[in-house]
Amino acid sequence: MKAPNIAARPVELLTEEEAKGELARLAAEIAHHDQLYYAKDAPEVSDAEYDELRRRNTAIEARFPELIRADSPSRRVGAAPAAGFAKVTHRVPMLSLENAFAEEDVRDFFATVRNFFRRPEDLARVAEDAIEVMAEPKIDGLSAALRYEGGRLVLGATRGDGVTGEDVTANIRTLKTIPERLAGSGWPEVIEIRGEVYMERAGFFAVNAEREAAGEPVFANPRNVAAGSLRQLDPAVTARRPLKFFAYAWGETSGPFARSHAEALAHFHDWGFSVNPHSRLCRGVAEVLAYHRDLAETRAALPYDIDGVVYKINELELQNRLGMRSRAPRWALAHKFAAEQAQTVMRDIMITVGRQGTLTPTAVLEPVTVGGVVVQRATLHNEDEIQRKDVRIGDTVIVQRAGDVIPQVVGVVIERRPKDAEPYQFPERCPICDSLAVREPGMAARRCTGGLICAAQAVERLKHFVARDCFDIEGLGEKHISAFWQDGLIRQPGDIFRLKAEAIAEREGWRRLGRGQREEADRRDRRAPPHFARPLHQRPRYPAGRPGDGAPAGPPLSLIRRVAARDGGGAGPRQLGACPSARCARHRRGHGGRHRRLFRRAA
Repeated sequence: MKAPNIAARPVELLTEEEAKGELARLAAEIAHHDQLYYAKDAPEVSDAEYDELRRRNTAIEARFPELIRADSPSRRVGAAPAAGFAKVTHRVPMLSLENAFAEEDVRDFFATVRNFFRRPEDLARVAEDAIEVMAEPKIDGLSAALRYEGGRLVLGATRGDGVTGEDVTANIRTLKTIPERLAGSGWPEVIEIRGEVYMERAGFFAVNAEREAAGEPVFANPRNVAAGSLRQLDPAVTARRPLKFFAYAWGETSGPFARSHAEALAHFHDWGFSVNPHSRLCRGVAEVLAYHRDLAETRAALPYDIDGVVYKINELELQNRLGMRSRAPRWALAHKFAAEQAQTVMRDIMITVGRQGTLTPTAVLEPVTVGGVVVQRATLHNEDEIQRKDVRIGDTVIVQRAGDVIPQVVGVVIERRPKDAEPYQFPERCPICDSLAVREPGMAARRCTGGLICAAQAVERLKHFVARDCFDIEGLGEKHISAFWQDGLIRQPGDIFRLKAEAIAEREGWRRLGRGQREEADRRDRRAPPHFARPLHQRPRYPAGRPGDGAPAGPPLSLIRRVAARDGGGAGPRQLGACPSARCARHRRGHGGRHRRLFRRAA
């Protein structure tokens, strides 16, 4: 008999024992997704799916309050700070917001606000048709806190888990929309300005175009780029990214400076901050909901991504009286937009093989427009997701742009399923090399065991080898690596350094450099020896195919000697060892002989 799927059972039908197990599962799953989103900037589920997990957790806790766990997601904000940055404790916690997904949820929120008060004069101020609410677009970026003392910026921090964040002051100073010193007058001696670091879509496309040209993996959405850019260990990387900042709140202050939220935003503007010009002071719940509908219709015209509207009670005196819950203030609400969805037919399921051998399923779709973008491929995540959603080839599926960027299949229209559609059987052998594909216990991914015998893994590893985070070989991107592999010019990383100029000079995108160009390239690489105090992935690029005349296309011999002298302590290229970076994982393990020989041959 098939075991019941507790995760799909309605909350009202759960027994106490089942509810206890579900709360444990949800706590672990939400914590996992929080870590991916806040600490690693690499979400693997959509905002809508994440919100559904939280809604289910909240509903179970409401029905079984005695089962609320100590590690409940309702008591937690974000994720712990990542290693590599100094920790900053927020003197006033950076709380999250409660979410609403329907207009009825918004009306319930304001009804709760009215129920908090008793005096007639207070009830008149919070009446449904009279309450003043500041409505602001909910920017999809990274929350940041900026501490000013005497009008000067002294600290910039991320939200982290709401209590402890990361010190990113050096990176914050590179943003042109954040003033080093407050303008105007009237600011408190100490004030912490809070807001959102974000990237406009034009900047996002430019960054991705640059990465694609360099053969690097592109980012999924502007939020990931903004978060990753702000949390770079090298501020120079942050400075090259077109990040911006909107101020919308404050934390610790040494004294009051406003009587309403609208007045506070006006002060922020006077002090030199960018404040979202689409924010609007609304009077009454009906006007609030009309603003949400208007913004939902015009959001595509905005230069940045938004995923909803934030409502804040305008009068600060009312905010202070309403106070906070454990995770969110009682005076604010995030009203999310409905996810952009469309229906289309799934023609096939394509399996791709990654650098580590992971088999990833992708839905091949009849082209459909979702939120102004033509979608022909959509992620199915993994084997478990295909089984959970019971997705079959030929099905009419619901496609959603997760986070308004990554297309994914979120469901199946069962009533339109073809009669001959059969459950999808995930392959147990690699579709590229036919090696056994193994799924380890407790792992979601199935992996090819072929290693470098598998052409897909070999090519992906070569792409990784030349990418910016590794050898950073300029001009040798994904397109050229694939073409060189197909033509048999390279099979392993060492082959890159043995490429002959005559073998590639006549290929599309390649040409011989003149003597003057080669000398200029050599001078550019020799100019700054301090670069070699950095990890390898931050050192100058080595242009491929530069020497010409049949010479290997790797870095100049003198350059290798300097790397060897710095990292290997030796006198020449043969003492370079396996890798010129002490940060290399194999270096720390002493290097395998094959890895060592590879670089010795390259030298």
